[in-house]
Amino acid sequence: MDLPGIEAGGSREALAEENARLRRICAALIERVESSAQPGTAPYAAFEHTVVLAEQVRERTEALRQTLEALREAKAEAEAANLSKTKFLAAVSHDLLQPLNAARLFTSALESQALAEEPRRLAWHIGRSLQDVEALLGTLVDISRLDAGVLTPDRGSFPVGELLDVLAEEHRQLAAAEGLDFRYVPSRAVIDSDLTLLARVVRNLLGNAIRYTTSGRVLLGCRRRAEALEIWVADSGSGIAEDQQRAIFQEFRRGPADRGRADRGLGLGLAIVERIAGLLDHPLGLVSRPGHGSRFSIRVPYGRAYPPAPPEVGAEAPLTGLRAWVIDNDPGICAGMAALLEGWGCRALTATRVDDLERGERADLLIVDYHLGAADGLAVADRLRRECPGLPVILITANHDAELKAAARARGYGYLLKPVKPLRLKMAMLALQRPGGGESGPP
Repeated sequence: MDLPGIEAGGSREALAEENARLRRICAALIERVESSAQPGTAPYAAFEHTVVLAEQVRERTEALRQTLEALREAKAEAEAANLSKTKFLAAVSHDLLQPLNAARLFTSALESQALAEEPRRLAWHIGRSLQDVEALLGTLVDISRLDAGVLTPDRGSFPVGELLDVLAEEHRQLAAAEGLDFRYVPSRAVIDSDLTLLARVVRNLLGNAIRYTTSGRVLLGCRRRAEALEIWVADSGSGIAEDQQRAIFQEFRRGPADRGRADRGLGLGLAIVERIAGLLDHPLGLVSRPGHGSRFSIRVPYGRAYPPAPPEVGAEAPLTGLRAWVIDNDPGICAGMAALLEGWGCRALTATRVDDLERGERADLLIVDYHLGAADGLAVADRLRRECPGLPVILITANHDAELKAAARARGYGYLLKPVKPLRLKMAMLALQRPGGGESGPP
C-alpha cells in the first residue's frame, strides 16, 4: 500500500515523518472526543468505572438473593410453627371444651331450678368461674388463629338484634353483680358480617367496659349512619388519656382495674378486637376523656332484607313440649343438655351414637355434635333428615372453620360453637320454631 506523500523507494526519514504526522492526527482526534464529552466523563475512565460498577452490582445482587432466600426460609419456618401451634391449641381447646361445655350446661340447668338464696348464689359463682375459663381459653385460641392467618370470615346478612339481644342479656347480669346500671337500646337493622367474629368483638368491648367501670353505667346500642350501622359500647368509667388510646390496643396491655375486683384478663381483649375488626374491614372508633368515660364503636355495613326476628328470648311457651334428639359422644354433655332442655319444658332423648338413638317417635328438633368419631355431625344430620324430612337441626362444634359453618348454613342447619351458651341455644331453638325456620335456620 502506498502512503500519501511517500514515493516508492522513499527514504526511512520520510516514513518516520509520515508516522509522526499520523500520531499527531490520532492524538488530536482523541483530544477532540474527550473535550466534547461532559466534564469528568472521559470515555476510557467512564468505561473502566462502568466495569467496576457492574461487578459491584453483580456482587450485591447475589448477596441480596441469598438474603431473600434466607428470609423466605425463615418465614416458612415461622408460618409452619404458627400453624402447628394453632393446630395444637385447637386440639387442646376441643378436649378442654368438652367438660367445660358439660359443666356450663349443668350449671345453667341448676340456676333455672327453684333454689334457696345461698345455693343460688353458689351456682352463680360457679357459672361465673366457668365463663372466665371459657373467655381465657377462647382468647388464647383467637389470638393464635389470628397470628397464624387461618381465621377466615364467613359473612352473611342477619338482624343485629340476633347478636346484641343475647349479649345484652349475658352482660346485664354481670353488670348488676358489679353494681352497675346496664342499658341496652335494641335495633331492628340488618347487617352484613361474620356473626361469630363480630360477637367476639362486642363481647370483648362489653367485658372491658364492665371490668374498668367502678360505678355508674354501661350502654350497648346502635346508631344508624348513611353507609353503615355503628354499634356502641359506652361506659362511665375513668376514661383513657389521648396519648394512651393507641397503646391499649397492644397485646398484654391492661388498664388499672378497681383493686376490689379480680382482674381475670390477659390484656389481649382489645388486641383481638382490633385484629378482628381489620379482618372484617369494620372501622373501629374510640372517644374518651379522663374522668368522663369511654365510647368504643364499630361500623358494620348494612345487609340484605331478612325474615322476621324470632320470638323474644324470654318466651318459654314455644319450647314447652318440644321433642328434641340430642347426639353427642360425651355422656356428660348428653346429661347436661337433657337437664337444660327439660328445665325449659322440652322432652329430650339423648344418645352417644346415632344407632343408639331411639327413633320411635318423630322429633321436633335435632341437636348434634360435629365431632362424633367415625361419622361427623353433618353426615349424621343428613341421614336423620332423610328419614325425617324437614327436621330442624342445630349443629354444635368447637370447630371455627368458615367452611364448616357455610356447609351447615347451606343445609339450613343452625350452628353453635362450644361451649354452648344457654341463651344462644334457646334463641336458635326459638328461631327454628318460627314458620319456615326448619328450612332456613338461623344464620
